[in-house]
Amino acid sequence: MQPAKTAAVLIIGNELLSGKVEEANLPFLARTLRELGIQLRRVVMVLDDIETIAREVRELSASHDWLFTSGGVGPTHDDVTVDAVAKAFGVAAVTSPEMRTMLLEHYKERCTEGHLRMALIPEGATLETTEAIRWPTIRFKNTWLMPGVPEVFRMKIPVLVEKLGQEVPYISTAVYTKMEEGDLKPLLDDVVAAFPEVDVGSYPKWLDPSYKTKVTFDGRDRAQVFAARDRFLSTLPESEPQRVD
Repeated sequence: MQPAKTAAVLIIGNELLSGKVEEANLPFLARTLRELGIQLRRVVMVLDDIETIAREVRELSASHDWLFTSGGVGPTHDDVTVDAVAKAFGVAAVTSPEMRTMLLEHYKERCTEGHLRMALIPEGATLETTEAIRWPTIRFKNTWLMPGVPEVFRMKIPVLVEKLGQEVPYISTAVYTKMEEGDLKPLLDDVVAAFPEVDVGSYPKWLDPSYKTKVTFDGRDRAQVFAARDRFLSTLPESEPQRVD
């Protein structure tokens, strides 16, 4: 099996770092990438600052197969992502005639210079669409510029799914036990040593009467994932109640 492609996410917005707005796009994107067989390896959150965004874009795009930015592509003064991505790649931010026309047709007499800022793209960028989603998503090389508004962000996900393509997806299974993490450690160490390609996770729950620890098994090789889970199950005491998902 070929190694999974890698991805990073750059989340942009003063409102997120101040706590005024709760970030909602990352979990949705992370689940989508796993379904596509892409490994999300890093997430960075920064302020609306061109120099900072440009620096992170240069570093993250160079060290990952894909980079997704979230936020800063609207019409207001703090929407500087397009300018920053252009700066990161050493190109100008220019007006896309196609996007300008779409904005004029959509807003008609209500269209302002602020609205037309949303036609800015890094020079040489690709405008990605599908038959169902005609409003473009900007992509420059391996960097996708996604909106920050969660409802709009999620509307763009089918474009990513179609354009990125399906590789071997990640699969996950879980066991819920009444044992505490300290007691589970030697059992988990055994599974980790025997199945190095499987990602084993342990997550305690304090106030749920139905279980104390959730143990997960993740990977792209289905046989290995379920073999790791079954090995873990075989080491649990017979009296230990469990639930398997």
